[in-house]
Amino acid sequence: MIELSLIGIGTGNPQHMTLQAIEALNAQDLILIPNKGAGKDDLAGLRREICNQTIRGDGPKIVEFALPVRDEATQSYRKRVDDWHDAIAEIWWQNITENLPEGGKAGFLVWGDPSLYDSTMRIAERLQKLAEIKLTVIPGITSIQALTAAHAIPVNEIGAPFTITTGRQLRETGWPDSADTLVIMLDGECSFQAIDPKGVEIFWTAYAGMENQVSISGSLASVTGQIIKTRAEARTLHGWIMDIYLLRRE
Repeated sequence: MIELSLIGIGTGNPQHMTLQAIEALNAQDLILIPNKGAGKDDLAGLRREICNQTIRGDGPKIVEFALPVRDEATQSYRKRVDDWHDAIAEIWWQNITENLPEGGKAGFLVWGDPSLYDSTMRIAERLQKLAEIKLTVIPGITSIQALTAAHAIPVNEIGAPFTITTGRQLRETGWPDSADTLVIMLDGECSFQAIDPKGVEIFWTAYAGMENQVSISGSLASVTGQIIKTRAEARTLHGWIMDIYLLRRE
């Protein structure tokens, strides 16, 4: 039987590893690390560094694999994502069975927390249709926690709700009626440009919780240009970027 552990590793800072996550890493027979290829191999490097700092002794076998990309030619967004997840699940299964032919414990280091805007559990569900797999999920520090810590703010106003959504949703449907505070994740296009900036504050952070963290806040109208410029420069410098932001209406 395969025991599959999805281990939340926070936002890339080894100091964000929980004791539970460290123990889980050390208990594995195999750790699989995805590599997104040239220009994005820093992400694999951060996972390797976390393993180097937290795994005791010889530890589990560590195997890297190339992560497939989504086929942007597929018109339907949902089908595009489903096909991509199918391809990832196939690669997962191939690596697990090749390295653990008699079964054992396999672990994946999941950026942030496996439960929040991450598809790792959906991919794991595909594997559970192929074989008997025991799934364990270890929560981690989320980028939302790192964002609010970077700006020293609470995510919500007193007694008020907030909504977590994506950049694509903000662009396509605008500001939802559910709350005056939004947390925007998975936004590669600076989608805050799609809304009326009047009376809106933004708290933006890239590489949240990491050594190269950069944060900007202020009225959306006054800092939009600064964020766009800073984001482009950081992406060019590092070859990749992960950013997140909070929008709040006055």
